[in-house]
Amino acid sequence: MAENKPVIGFIGLGIMGKPMARNLLRAGYELVVLNRSRAPVDELVADGAAAGTTPRDVASRSNVVITMLPDSPDVEAVALGPDGIAAGIKDGALWIDMSTIAPATTKRVAAELAAKGVTSVDAPVSGGEKGAIDAALSIMIGGSEDAFARAKPIFEALGKNIVHVGELGAGQVTKACNQIVVGVTIEAVAEALALAEASGVDPSKVRAALLGGFAQSKILEVHGQRMIDRAFNPGFKSRLHRKDMNIAANAGDACGLDLGAAKLVRERFDALIERGDGEKDHSALRTLYPLRDTAPVG
Repeated sequence: MAENKPVIGFIGLGIMGKPMARNLLRAGYELVVLNRSRAPVDELVADGAAAGTTPRDVASRSNVVITMLPDSPDVEAVALGPDGIAAGIKDGALWIDMSTIAPATTKRVAAELAAKGVTSVDAPVSGGEKGAIDAALSIMIGGSEDAFARAKPIFEALGKNIVHVGELGAGQVTKACNQIVVGVTIEAVAEALALAEASGVDPSKVRAALLGGFAQSKILEVHGQRMIDRAFNPGFKSRLHRKDMNIAANAGDACGLDLGAAKLVRERFDALIERGDGEKDHSALRTLYPLRDTAPVG
């Protein structure tokens, strides 16, 4: 174990997970990695990680297990299924779930692991692929003060804005809030640029003007440009943002809140997915409005 750093098991090496795992290697952590497809595992093994065979195997070889998976059922299956994390994890280990899932799933899995002497933290992230690559993620954390203190050095290798929000599950609630703001703003930018284009006004100049006023946002800056360039290769896939809007809308319903904007954007993602574009970046919401043939569609 390098410099008394814990051995970390990292499960889920997708668009976000692979660069996150790579940053942990660069920070000097010993890693055991696992992914459904083999190619990302081989890349990280070439960088110095060890390959795991099953979630149980990864957990048995680690002091900390991080999951970065697409959805609640994936986390439950990996954590609690046959040959899952729970079957191999050590007494006293730490589970950090950095997936974006339903808060209720976080609490259910954590309760199962607590029976085995495991401490849990939910720590979903925001910042997209670029934030993951640059170790500049925003990390929203739920868990006890002691659990946060154990996990904080790991988070510092992955992100810049690290906030302990509250008890277990609070991180997932915060991520749902984040996804509402991001999703609704993407839809707003898509509508604004569509209106500009349909009116015969240069959308790139509209974007430049808006960036100097109260409408300025990271979404307008980054995704507004993606919309203008028709560059929809995924930094964050539309089908995953649809899943997140569903989590947010359902959480609102559970609290007696009708989150109308979240539900509207969920419907817009539904339309995108039904058209076969669920793998495109979430900025592809722009393509639901007529596009003039001024740039190639990415």
